[in-house]
Amino acid sequence: MKTNPASDLRQLTVRDFASWGVQDVAYVKRITVNDQEGWSIHAADGSHVGYAPNRELAFAAVRQHELEPYSVH
Repeated sequence: MKTNPASDLRQLTVRDFASWGVQDVAYVKRITVNDQEGWSIHAADGSHVGYAPNRELAFAAVRQHELEPYSVH
């Protein structure tokens, strides 16, 4: 039985569409704690999953876990 990708996409609920692909990304945000700058790493749902002392290490850590990093301002 063949499926029609365009038709399948039309069947997505708003919630399904909003969560589409989120398992593949992580967000990196600059933070300051006790006057020290660092980079907080978050899962797509917003939960904190890590910390790095600089942006390059944060992005490398995210990629090491086969995720795509995105900056959050």
